[in-house]
Amino acid sequence: MNSVAWMIVFCEIGFWVVIVLGLVVRYLFKQDKLGLLLFALTPVIDLTLLIMTSADLYRGAVATTAHAIAAVYIGVSIAFGKQMIQWADEKFRYYVTKQGSKPLVRYGMDHAKHYAKSLIRHVLAYLIGAGLLAGMIYFINDAARTEALGSVLKLWTIILGIDCLITASYFIWPKKAKASKNLRS
Repeated sequence: MNSVAWMIVFCEIGFWVVIVLGLVVRYLFKQDKLGLLLFALTPVIDLTLLIMTSADLYRGAVATTAHAIAAVYIGVSIAFGKQMIQWADEKFRYYVTKQGSKPLVRYGMDHAKHYAKSLIRHVLAYLIGAGLLAGMIYFINDAARTEALGSVLKLWTIILGIDCLITASYFIWPKKAKASKNLRS
């Protein structure tokens, strides 16, 4: 695995370590400001990855799938970061501190609308990540060095299309609650 691939792994681990530390500090040690400061470090992780990837390509490296995934990671992190933190916060508050209400399970049109909002975030992530990929392809200006970037961009475009179809399917065939089985006869 090359250095950029390892950097992606460390950034992803770092993202969740910072989130968990923020939650622990916020709820178990009752330090809201320090918890928020830790949450605010998540964009620094993205910036670090962007700098490392850019520097590697600037030094003449052939762009790999790892470089492309770095752009995808940054797009997803920016578009979904706040929601991932809220999701983790809700789960931590309920399951660890035993505070708050049980996390909501959505069905029907409520689920479809919620999933559509997620699709909008996916489109935003795509625009950010695809913009980074296109920028790298443009600035490197060497098809032989950027082939992997274009391949990941094509794959992500297909995935986004599939996500659009899945979203539409939830409006056509809304998700239904599972029937609870009464095991006591």
